Amino acid sequence: MTRYRLGIDIGGTFTDIVLLGEDGVVHTKKILSTPDDYSRAIEEGTRALLAETDIAADAISEVSHGTTVATNAIIERKGVRVALVTTQGFRDVLEIARYRAPQLYDVFFRKPEPLVERRLRFQVPERMAASGEVVTPLDAEAVHAIADQCVAEDVAAVAICFINAYANGAHEEEAAALFRARHPDLPVTVSSELVPQIQEYERTSTTVVNAYIRPVIERYARKLEERLKAIGIAVPLNIMQSNGGILPAELAARKPIFIIESGPAAGVVGAQRLGDRLGLGDTIVFDMGGTTAKASIIVGGEYGTAPETEVGGGAALGHRMIRGGGYVVQAPTIDIAEVGAGGGSIAWVDAGGGIQVGPHSAGAVPGPVCYGQGGTEPTVTDANLLLGYLNPDVLVGGDLTLDRQGAEQAVIEIGEALGQSTTDTAYGIHLIANARMMRALSAVSSERGLDPAGFAAFAFGGNGGVHVCGLADSLGLPEVVVPPAAGLFSALGLIFADVEHQCIRAYYQPVDMLDLNDLNATFETLQREATGLLSADGYPSSRQDVTYSVDVKYIGQNAALAVAVERLPISADDLTALSEVFSEAHDKTFGYRSDAERLQLVSLKVVGRGVPDAPRLPDEVRVGSGYVPTMDNRRAYFGPEHGWIETPVLRRADLDDTRRPGPLIVEEYDTTTVVRPGWAASRDSWNNIRLTSGAD
Repeated sequence: MTRYRLGIDIGGTFTDIVLLGEDGVVHTKKILSTPDDYSRAIEEGTRALLAETDIAADAISEVSHGTTVATNAIIERKGVRVALVTTQGFRDVLEIARYRAPQLYDVFFRKPEPLVERRLRFQVPERMAASGEVVTPLDAEAVHAIADQCVAEDVAAVAICFINAYANGAHEEEAAALFRARHPDLPVTVSSELVPQIQEYERTSTTVVNAYIRPVIERYARKLEERLKAIGIAVPLNIMQSNGGILPAELAARKPIFIIESGPAAGVVGAQRLGDRLGLGDTIVFDMGGTTAKASIIVGGEYGTAPETEVGGGAALGHRMIRGGGYVVQAPTIDIAEVGAGGGSIAWVDAGGGIQVGPHSAGAVPGPVCYGQGGTEPTVTDANLLLGYLNPDVLVGGDLTLDRQGAEQAVIEIGEALGQSTTDTAYGIHLIANARMMRALSAVSSERGLDPAGFAAFAFGGNGGVHVCGLADSLGLPEVVVPPAAGLFSALGLIFADVEHQCIRAYYQPVDMLDLNDLNATFETLQREATGLLSADGYPSSRQDVTYSVDVKYIGQNAALAVAVERLPISADDLTALSEVFSEAHDKTFGYRSDAERLQLVSLKVVGRGVPDAPRLPDEVRVGSGYVPTMDNRRAYFGPEHGWIETPVLRRADLDDTRRPGPLIVEEYDTTTVVRPGWAASRDSWNNIRLTSGAD
């Protein structure tokens, strides 16, 4: 019996489901998300896909999931009532936060309200020194009283974060034990277990965010596992982490801060794995879905990661350097720039009489006007439909019929307000959406001193192929790859990811004063923790890959850089080499190095990866859907330079390794690729659409 791996990705508009067989055949299902209960769309879509393909549920050997539930719970403030237990004198750390605003001159900006109201921030007499020595013992009676008060206040989760607990978490562990003994059903998150790192506000914020959403994610994971079991899928559920690895659902639910950027990470992982197979080299990853557009970059075969992220600040920020609008989370995250410009992004006219697109989205409900589900405001999808880029009758293989007349009326209303034609208005919406997405693409390329003309683009998402040629023209990108199942590629990327556990310890020591025996002993403890977690996941020692790194900075500097450690134990010579590697990385990142300044370790990290018994990436991928376009040609508008052109409509299978000049429209079940004039399309041996500029 052929075995299958199941990938499930929840988006703001669609839920994407893919089944990848051992033979490389992919079966796909795209269904509108169900925001009232995201697991319901997963069950309905999975049942439908199994029925359509006549695949038995017990043929599924693995389930990987990317979800936005954690992010949505914070953005929509739908977490639980949470209490913070902290050191006496530190209850207002959350409100003081950091003095940083996403828009420097916005006098109306206000920091987001803390997730814990002030009366539920409890202070405990205790104190640890930065050296880890006890200054003031923990007052156990005070903890007992706080625990009882939390229950009286109907608190659903507790965050414990004491000063300097990164150096010694004994007081936090003692307080947590007292809480659990007194009220065992009350979930407790402890900062020294979750993120044992320096920076008081950041650690407190991270611990509170984890406690705030933990019950929500635990309930969601349990419900989803129950729905999968009801279908007959009994294998464990894995969830994508923000750093690109997958984690058993039980662990992910206890530490949901590690899955906040779960969905976006999956597409980048898939692009990195496939790009490596294709030998693409340096690549800009572009993912345009229904709600947002995202960009990331792959250099030297590796995607970048950031040591922290913010959530709840809005997708319109678009650049990880623009901070201060959300809640800080200290969790390794693939470096992704995001803007509120997707297919469902709403077009509107500003006070100056100009067209704007996003950041607000029509989402899955009511969706774009053309979906016929009650939407009244024009979106990017409505504009693309009127421009002839999308099938005028149906999407997702006929599962979604379209109301073209409704979309046209919505766009006409904007056109009348601007005094221009419907075509010009629709094309204006398309171009403004491109301009917003350029912000994300520039953020990961030119704004970092990289010339995008030397990069290929890897485009996916339900709308990525519609817009990518125009974006590539603007950036000067010479080549674009649109992978198989592009509209569901994040779900496919989930299947390519490895099980991964990250173990971190704070280690705040000057490099020239290190005790090598203590350093190596700490690394060995982290190594045992990582290998133990992999063993619990079913990976024997022969299938465990363990890597080591340290976060290093100049003494007095705020930002640290990660530096790989090649082997254990670390010797004095290794430290000298590590210092040189850091200096080179600092010069490359910040533009200078200082051999006179002393270096300081900040934290130690061990990453354990499970090595699969078979390659995660098949030799090729073939989409099992037999989708056929409903028409051979369609009039499409390519701007005033080209006007309306009768454009051939093809299937992916109609392309071969011969470059076919545009304009063309490649129509598929899950996405559409628009090949603009001046571009050409071909298909490679891995079934990717390859777009190249400069066509005759």
